[in-house]
Amino acid sequence: MDKLKTAKERFAALLNGQLARVERMRNEMDFLDYKSLEQIIIGVAGGDGIGPAITAQAKGIIQALLKNDIEKGRVLIKDINGLTIENRAAVGKAIPDDVLAELKTCHVILKGPTTTPQAGSPWPNVESANVAMRKELDLFANVRPVRVPEKGIDWTFFRENTEGAYAVGSMGFEVDEDLAVDFTITTTQGTERIARAAFDYAAANGKTRVTAVTKANIIKTTDGKFLRICRDIAKEYPCITLDEWYIDIMTAKLVDEKRRTQFQVFVLPNLYGDILTDEAAEFQGGVGTAGSANIGKRYAMFEAIHGSAPRMVEEGRAEYADPSSIIRAAAMLLSHIGYTREAAELSRAMDECAAEKKIEVTGREDGASSEEWAEYIISKLR
Repeated sequence: MDKLKTAKERFAALLNGQLARVERMRNEMDFLDYKSLEQIIIGVAGGDGIGPAITAQAKGIIQALLKNDIEKGRVLIKDINGLTIENRAAVGKAIPDDVLAELKTCHVILKGPTTTPQAGSPWPNVESANVAMRKELDLFANVRPVRVPEKGIDWTFFRENTEGAYAVGSMGFEVDEDLAVDFTITTTQGTERIARAAFDYAAANGKTRVTAVTKANIIKTTDGKFLRICRDIAKEYPCITLDEWYIDIMTAKLVDEKRRTQFQVFVLPNLYGDILTDEAAEFQGGVGTAGSANIGKRYAMFEAIHGSAPRMVEEGRAEYADPSSIIRAAAMLLSHIGYTREAAELSRAMDECAAEKKIEVTGREDGASSEEWAEYIISKLR
């Protein structure tokens, strides 16, 4: 009986926290207008593992592209340290308070990979820094583009970022030695804004199809709610078709050469989005080649979609890590704050380097270093 009482108390605390979050979403601000700012502050947080090595290269490219506006004071680039696993573990927090305060002084953030402890690791069970940052800064839309023109692939994924199975991932508990419970969260407000973001993007970019991916036939309450709201939002966009797929068959259809070219924009709950975007990135060359945007109304964060690769650091290979993903993220950051020409130029230069294969990054000494790859890209900028 004591076990059930404790479980009920913990569940009640979880629900109260989510209800408070719903109330905050009801009163959220409009999207920040970057054009209205006298100065745009870009925070650069290297993270840990290979993060500092690759993020430094992306920062250098941003500095090269925005040289004039940086000199004029229109753009300020601020280094934010302290997002390492060592520092986070020392204070027992996903993001130390002083680091979070620094992040909140920025308008956009370029973030390197961060280590998330797992069961059996030597680190304490601190929450994922990514998950914490998405919640603290309310970065509700994870946007991941994947383009492979020669295969007819042009996909943009809108993954809900603050709910689903990850929202309270550190708040599950073991009721007793035989029963463990985790939770998934879906709210009206959270689903409406990610669905509308996907449809707005589709409408603004000439797309005609949005694909909602769930497991609503089995996860009937939360996934069912997500799907129903997507259907409601779709009614506001009569020129765009909504189609519906379950996550298991969707993973198969991405490798179906005939079917996959029909997909354009995806909207998904958090966990499914994480899985599907990693699969999608393989068509583009792997997770090391894909950038990721995390968009909120006040803040935005851009990152590589791969991990911190501690083994590369242990083996002394950090300088040979592929910076392509974080550089793709830098291009997305530039576009987001209004530097669309510079973003397009960076993407073009990266595509040209990848096609030329004059040098290649292999992750080892037989390939180019991350610095050499960044210099190669800079040499292609016009």
